[in-house]
Amino acid sequence: MNNTQLPLTRDLVLIGGGHTHALVLRKWGMNPLAGVRLTVINPGPTAPYSGMLPGFVAGHYTRDELDIDLVKICRFAGARLILGAADGVDRVAKTVSVAGRPPIAFDVLSVDVGITSAMPALSGFADHGTPAKPLGPFASKWDHYRTTAEVPKVAVIGGGVAGAELALAMRHSLGARATVHLIDRGAVLKDLGATARAKMRAALDSHDVQIVEQADVTGVDRVGVRLADGRHIAAGFVTGAAGAKPHDWQANIGVAMHEGFITINSTLQSSDPAIFAVGDCAHMAANPRPKAGVFAVRQAPVLAHNLRAVLAGGDLQSYAPQGDYLKLISLGKKSALAEKFGTAVSGPLLWQWKDRIDRKFMDKFVDLPQMAGPALPRDVALGLLDTLGDKPMCGGCGAKVGRGVLREVLADLPATNRDDVQSIAGDDAAILRTGGQTQIMTTDHLRSLTADPVIMTRIAAVHALGDAWAMGAAPQAATATIILPRMSSEMLRRTLAEIMQTAHTVMGDAGAAIVGGHSSLGDELTIGFAITGLCDADPITISGAKPGDVLILTKPIGSGVLMAAEMAGQARGADVASALSLMTTGQAKAAQILHGAHAMTDVTGFGLVGHLSGICEASGVDAIIDLDAVPWMDGALDLAIAGVRSSLFKDNQSGAGPVFGADGPKGDLLFDPQTAGGLLAAIDGGQANGVLWSLQAAGYPAAIIGQIQAGDGAVTVQTKPA
Repeated sequence: MNNTQLPLTRDLVLIGGGHTHALVLRKWGMNPLAGVRLTVINPGPTAPYSGMLPGFVAGHYTRDELDIDLVKICRFAGARLILGAADGVDRVAKTVSVAGRPPIAFDVLSVDVGITSAMPALSGFADHGTPAKPLGPFASKWDHYRTTAEVPKVAVIGGGVAGAELALAMRHSLGARATVHLIDRGAVLKDLGATARAKMRAALDSHDVQIVEQADVTGVDRVGVRLADGRHIAAGFVTGAAGAKPHDWQANIGVAMHEGFITINSTLQSSDPAIFAVGDCAHMAANPRPKAGVFAVRQAPVLAHNLRAVLAGGDLQSYAPQGDYLKLISLGKKSALAEKFGTAVSGPLLWQWKDRIDRKFMDKFVDLPQMAGPALPRDVALGLLDTLGDKPMCGGCGAKVGRGVLREVLADLPATNRDDVQSIAGDDAAILRTGGQTQIMTTDHLRSLTADPVIMTRIAAVHALGDAWAMGAAPQAATATIILPRMSSEMLRRTLAEIMQTAHTVMGDAGAAIVGGHSSLGDELTIGFAITGLCDADPITISGAKPGDVLILTKPIGSGVLMAAEMAGQARGADVASALSLMTTGQAKAAQILHGAHAMTDVTGFGLVGHLSGICEASGVDAIIDLDAVPWMDGALDLAIAGVRSSLFKDNQSGAGPVFGADGPKGDLLFDPQTAGGLLAAIDGGQANGVLWSLQAAGYPAAIIGQIQAGDGAVTVQTKPA
């Protein structure tokens, strides 16, 4: 029995994707502790590495080189990644709060959220400035400014080492056309030794950074910085490297604090032994040290050991920080300064040394070890290896039965003899007539494609609701069918509460009531819903498309390829996060806008072409797809070009019916199974542009992708001549 089949009994939660936690995740992935569900909470899918930030600002590194991809490292570690900012910890209830979702329970907790900035408290800074911490938002705003500013003017508030590094990097990136000011209320670089200070001031002078000392900043406005002596420094980008402070919510955890930072002992535990803290958000009571990444990195092996020890009942280790450490400081261009024990040297060779150190650190999260899966028995039945295939089965709609097999099986079933039940082969839901009321009924369930049960519930609910929306029905009632992996009774309660609270919210927002359901235990998480809906008018089916209709798609495609790549550690975390966001986006408003469609379906497991073939076959028409007009999810086309395919791709390709011209990677994406995909509607040609405008105005990334013409059920894919 492998670890994934053993019951779960404890929840380990890591708040923040900082350097220490990232290293713990890597170590955990190589040797996970059986019975533990590992959860990571972070505002975004990536975490910037502070050591490379000046190089990124200077233009020496790309954003991808700067960021640790938490989606990849969490997949490697078998952890669920919750994308959201923690805003509180209830030490008594043992829960973490994240806006927009139920509380996340923990048995053991570790906090690694770094520091934030007090700069927004400065008059006007919140509206017109960008704090240097947190790093992620700063990096994004700087990237935008340096590529768009025509006459760049920058002001850096805070003349310590961090501020001077930023000023040098910005000046190097922007070149001679830029003006950069470094402002401090006292003397710049006062915390450095005399030799290092002299070398850095020389670098500032050589880069023509304007140093403003003994100057109190009173405010920031849209055109620059105001000083107490009446001067105004013009700037289009104002940042602050001063006023580092802990996140406000830490103060309410209920553990011992030091100036707002979590006080920890030598085992990295707070005054509550179930709560650990590391990195800049923590204060080492026994051995106070400055806020520096070198300490966070060296805390990682001790934290990894102690988390396992607390969860499994072992002995803890102590962390002893070094007395002094080597400071490697970037000097704008590819040169660096090194200081230790008061001695300082600088030059290009030191930059090369720093670059090698930083890249070696980041390579730990790119070149992840390939962990062997469970071995097959020596003797297996004929056909087993062919059925297994050369890749794991996808989640979501990628795990469904192919259209061809399903059609063959359903074709053998006798037609219903009830006159109050109507079911069109391939349609989204059955139509029921009861007491003069038209009702639809549908069901759908999904194999989990993410370890986060809340996101998976949202996706499964939106996916199931798609069948009702596609027929123009107002969702009425829903029952849930849930298979949970084996867990302790307490963890079952926690997980089921997350799922049902989320389902209640999503279904309630759609106008439907959760009226019950069924749950059971199995090998993995599966969530589904049976839904009824009411129709005020005749339901929209797949059989009403007419020649001259225009085809509108409300969401981009590519989720099957992206999720297959994510399983293999090949997808960019930002692209995965974008895809999950699209999958959790409901289609209620889109369905209302498309109420006049002649035919409509939601694009799910059979792929865009498979579902369009269903419309063409049922309506007795042909369709033409403009391949250049089909929208793709971020990263999907690059993955398709690289040869990534969902495990359902071949079944979809063989079962789609008569399809012509779907060639190459773009053509292959038309067969990609979608989970909680968009609505595909055949709209009267005279109304299509107005409908498209309304969809886009409502926030949907909708597109006109083709048209209907006379025919007998074929789909032709066309591309514009080069």
